[in-house]
Amino acid sequence: MFISINFLLILTFFKTKSFYTISRYILFAITLLSDSFLLLISNILFLLAYFNFTIQVWLCINISMVALLYSMVTPVTLTVMTLERYVAICMPLRHAELCSQHIHVHCILIIHGLSSISCIAVFSSFFASASFSLYTQDRICSLQMYILHKWQGHIRSTVQQFYFFIMVIIIVFCYVKIMKVAKTASGDDKKSTHKGLRTVILHGFQLLLCLIQLWCPFVENYVFQINFSLFINVRFFNYVLFYLTPKCLSPLIYGLRDDHFFHAMKKYASFDLW
Repeated sequence: MFISINFLLILTFFKTKSFYTISRYILFAITLLSDSFLLLISNILFLLAYFNFTIQVWLCINISMVALLYSMVTPVTLTVMTLERYVAICMPLRHAELCSQHIHVHCILIIHGLSSISCIAVFSSFFASASFSLYTQDRICSLQMYILHKWQGHIRSTVQQFYFFIMVIIIVFCYVKIMKVAKTASGDDKKSTHKGLRTVILHGFQLLLCLIQLWCPFVENYVFQINFSLFINVRFFNYVLFYLTPKCLSPLIYGLRDDHFFHAMKKYASFDLW
């Protein structure tokens, strides 16, 4: 169902050319594509693990690399979207310059580059420790299998805590700055500022859920060592609350709250594709 909703939103973006030049819609499209791709992969991996279906490690590595990369693309993009709102509200005269069309491609590359840091850290440490025979073994595909030594877990923890604190600092900074502007604004500017402030709060809540998912593997790894049945239940709970829920908030934030996008979406929801 979530993939179907995201498909409608993606269709709305690509069918409405006016969205191509607006930075917040481009960033929104990145989160939709990332979330849809990740939902598809994670659903497959979750079902395979739930039914104890094993695959060869080399295949699991390729799938996990993509999944881990795009699990970070969404929180990084949400942080960039928050910065975009900060620039639009607090630096309106520079918004057109900083969010111009030629910047968009560079922004997409930077988002994916920053998102790949966690993936590089996890798999570099794994490749340095794993024997060649391990790649042809059949295993249940999960992130726990890539932590062969405690120091690998420490590396992953350090990288994820770095993500966590940087994103939290950015969210808090943008919120405080927008709050200051909201207090001094008047009329239409005040209404627009308060709407931007609510958007930042929603981004913050969505980002919080995304960041909590960074800690889920450590909880799951601890439970895995205690009881495997409990591990399955905990992982299902984490998957629903911290993986699916943030991806359901994207349609709420832009698909329903943004009037321009909402009217365009209604047009294509009624099969008016041309």
